[in-house]
Amino acid sequence: MTPLLEVRNLSKNFGPVQALNDLTMHVAAGEVVALAGDNGAGKTTLIKAISGVYRPSSGSIRLGGEEVSFSSPQEARERGIETIYQDLALADNLSIGANIFLGREPMTKRFGFLPVLDRKKMAQAAKETMALLDFHVNRMEAPVSNFSGGQRQAVAIGRAVYWNARILIMDEPTAALGVPEQRKVISLIHQLKAQGRGVVFISHNLQDIFAVSDRIVVLRRGVMAGERRIADTTHDEVVKLMIGG
Repeated sequence: MTPLLEVRNLSKNFGPVQALNDLTMHVAAGEVVALAGDNGAGKTTLIKAISGVYRPSSGSIRLGGEEVSFSSPQEARERGIETIYQDLALADNLSIGANIFLGREPMTKRFGFLPVLDRKKMAQAAKETMALLDFHVNRMEAPVSNFSGGQRQAVAIGRAVYWNARILIMDEPTAALGVPEQRKVISLIHQLKAQGRGVVFISHNLQDIFAVSDRIVVLRRGVMAGERRIADTTHDEVVKLMIGG
């Protein structure tokens, strides 16, 4: 079966510094693949190459078997790759609906000619999208600054789902969250899997990685140190791969 996302022999140089060297990995539909590695291992470079921030020095990226090349994150988004960074990139003063459509606001005409924001469409999209994630709040029009960390993650995930992301890259989604909030985010990721989406999950928290992932790819100094199915490995083995023990 053709993977949703495939990275083949990907390398990225910054001048004389080789941040990624000949990396190959894939993500299937309905699969969560974790990226683990120490700081400087190449995780950020890899996700930025996949999401259109960096152009690879060599190698290729394939979506559904088709080779793609992105000159910007917007191009990657249009092809169904959404990246949710740790800061979530939400507008705190706006509602869920306004955040879902941030930069892509729907317009309607009042009096047949006056362009105004289509708030009704935004509110309906927010309601339907959040229901899909089994996320229920009574205050759909409240600014997202009123929400907890886990709820804000749900809004960021909801935005990606609404725009039909096939691949979601999640960078440290459980960092700085309490245990109940972490569980909520883990539950949301399981729902994305059930919907047939592919998830790339970056985390320093091995407990979260083992709770949510199908496979783990360990990077060390820009190369793949190992790849394991979660069911066939242990925390100790992953740590050894990370540090080279």
